[in-house]
Amino acid sequence: MIVGVTGYFCAGKDTIAEYLQKKGFAHVSLSDMLREELKRRGKKITIPNLTEVGNELRRISGPGVLGEKALGAMDFSRNWVVTSIRHPAEVEALRSRPDFFLVFVDAPRKVRFERSMSRARKGDPITFEEFEAAEKQQLGAKGGDPAAQALAACKKIADEKINNNATYEKLEAKITEIVARELFNHFLPRPDWDEYFMMMAEVAATRSNCIKRRVGAVIVHNKQILSTGYNGTPKGIKNCSDGGCPRCGGGGASGAGLDECLCVHAEENSIVQAAAHGVPIRGGTLYCTLCPCSYCAKSIINAGIEEVVYGGAYAMDVVTRKLFKEAGVVFRKLENPGVSVRPVFHR
Repeated sequence: MIVGVTGYFCAGKDTIAEYLQKKGFAHVSLSDMLREELKRRGKKITIPNLTEVGNELRRISGPGVLGEKALGAMDFSRNWVVTSIRHPAEVEALRSRPDFFLVFVDAPRKVRFERSMSRARKGDPITFEEFEAAEKQQLGAKGGDPAAQALAACKKIADEKINNNATYEKLEAKITEIVARELFNHFLPRPDWDEYFMMMAEVAATRSNCIKRRVGAVIVHNKQILSTGYNGTPKGIKNCSDGGCPRCGGGGASGAGLDECLCVHAEENSIVQAAAHGVPIRGGTLYCTLCPCSYCAKSIINAGIEEVVYGGAYAMDVVTRKLFKEAGVVFRKLENPGVSVRPVFHR
């Protein structure tokens, strides 16, 4: 789950983040990204400078750039809290993850100013008038700079609003109740079995040394992986990526000149690996990131594979489909998998 925290100056955003970190959440701060940018430029860390560089980045790279950067820093294996969200486009970017939930925290202005004075953070306003002016600039206004901060718009689209006008214990109780509820409502969707095994095949493809196309395959039986394979030159032969295959290096047309290719296909490698280690695969299902060619189709049939699930289309789809139909092998394409987390590498 990703808990986004936004709100006015000194409303309690960092306090919430610190509390969630104690509960095992990892923290990403959009303001810290801006502070690092100011350090890189050799500029003082002040609210005006933070605002200026944030607006500049949104103007150059799009209003959701900081949200996108935050997504790039987060994996799906744990819970996260993201603070200092100040633009609805940042929220939109973060909502591309279905487990994102936005909290807006507020408190009376004078209370927040007193908190600001107590924390004495470098660059914070030192008078109430400066505090009010800086906050007004954060709110955004109609007809203003579309790249500027727009806290008022963020407040409107928040999933939950908290008034932090009392004690730390009451704030803790509020956030505990919200998170305890939303952890279940915003749990990241799990892939179904087809998506899961196709993701495994995609991971296998990252090991491919073929310069023409990276392909991966996984053989499964009773929801257990029996063997994996990826395309590339045979063991002991110079890798295709090092110039070992003349056909791939020559840039031949897809599906043509296969008799000149030294690369072993992913499907064939998965079958050979199973045979080399004495793993029975008869009755299994083969998942492949690309439709098998007719050569691999014949090996699949003779290996006793009962079902083939593939991702991308290939030049020999029609021939392969005809072979599988006659041999009684179930053959289907995985269309638009709904899983939200994909492997790091893609073909």
